[in-house]
Amino acid sequence: MKLQELIKNIEIEEISGEANSSIDEIYYNSQKVTSNSLFICIRGFKTDGHLFVKDAIKKGAVAILCEEKVDVDGEDVTVIRVRDTRKAMAKIANQFYNFPSNSLDLIGVTGTNGKTSVTYMIKSILEKSGKKPGLIGTIATLVGEEKIDSVRTTPESLDLQSLLRKMMEVGLDSCVMEVSSHSLDLERVEEIIYKVGIFTNLSPDHLDFHKDLISYRNAKKKLFYKTSLCNIINIDDADGSVIAEELRNINTPLYTYGINENADFIAKNIKINFKEVTFDVVGPGFNETITMGIPVKFAVYNALAAIVCCHSLKVPPIDIVEALKEFRGVPGRFEVVKEIENFSVIVDYAHTPDALENVLKAAGGFAKNRLITVFGCGGDRDQSKRAVMGEISGELSDLTIITSDNPRTEDPVRILEMVEEGICKTKGKYKIIEDRRDAIRVALNSATEGDIVIIAGKGHEKTQVIGDKVFTFDDRQVAIEIAREEGLI
Repeated sequence: MKLQELIKNIEIEEISGEANSSIDEIYYNSQKVTSNSLFICIRGFKTDGHLFVKDAIKKGAVAILCEEKVDVDGEDVTVIRVRDTRKAMAKIANQFYNFPSNSLDLIGVTGTNGKTSVTYMIKSILEKSGKKPGLIGTIATLVGEEKIDSVRTTPESLDLQSLLRKMMEVGLDSCVMEVSSHSLDLERVEEIIYKVGIFTNLSPDHLDFHKDLISYRNAKKKLFYKTSLCNIINIDDADGSVIAEELRNINTPLYTYGINENADFIAKNIKINFKEVTFDVVGPGFNETITMGIPVKFAVYNALAAIVCCHSLKVPPIDIVEALKEFRGVPGRFEVVKEIENFSVIVDYAHTPDALENVLKAAGGFAKNRLITVFGCGGDRDQSKRAVMGEISGELSDLTIITSDNPRTEDPVRILEMVEEGICKTKGKYKIIEDRRDAIRVALNSATEGDIVIIAGKGHEKTQVIGDKVFTFDDRQVAIEIAREEGLI
């Protein structure tokens, strides 16, 4: 595509060089640059693309998009300066990949917890009804039969538009995706048109990035001004109720869901046993009994979001009911380690106070004996939730083993101490074991018949980040390995 065509819709502050050159590829990572490409300078959390302009030119970039003046003396290269390269990149990517979101039914799911489960439920229902959906989220991106490991919950705008284009090319007709607050604030989903927007809930998280909960909520709220068919909001959640009231002033139809509030779609007669949850859903044009093999209350909320979404997309109720009955959950979300039978071991991604509380209450309802919890908190992230999570585990667990999550560049011991401050406010028994493998080993060796061991915080993740090094670490697989070593299976 000609450069002048790519940049026709962006606000340019200054341009120097030839605007008629052909652009074969676009990059924001200088290490990936190839010949006849456009390099976009993005300011990241750890580095700044403006520092790598000369590297990009050496690799073949013929055009540079930047926010500040860059030194290109003696180079045959076009320089376009704009006020905001992230916003410009979103427009350019949309143009380069020929507006793919116009041709797909896009569903965006935002909220602190539940995004992954809701997206997988929606994908399963759409497939049951004969649709061909893709998926973009925390665990992976699914394009037809291809699975692409995720680097972040919501990709950068350039990568996102490329993925949507790929979905079109392989014949998909829809896409359900997690939309993070970071992506909404950092312009990653600019130029994307969603048919449906879903809000699950809000609890303290990412407050290292957002200055407070109101800013966090306002970031999430941006999604609902980008939808064409409808918005779907959990009004049992206090912040969801606030968002719903604010959205009543826009033209996009609004549907609410809940268990406790007077919502449009309500779950009633909820019955939970160790194997499944059954409940009735009543709403406009929908009155069905749902059965799912995920026996926790928060699964009801996730299912409600998926039901309302698919109902709004005209999926027949019978397909919704059957798809949810067949749904077997998501890796790392209240995932039972079936290989261990003497007692129960459950791996869950819970890494926020609200999520940890939900998981522990759900498991506690089934525990015939003790509830043993292994968890930690990530480094270089919001510190305010550490003591809160310690207190929650101390209140709800019979034994807590505080350990490392992904300490990253923070001192692991200091993180453990901050969690301990919270658990000390309770009468809960606890141990501190920095090494996560050792912590899991102690938990399994402490468990007896009727106990439930919860390994929380990392869920589906296959690695652990300590310092600047990444190690292979899968909670579920580690639990199985230790159980075999200790003769527990």
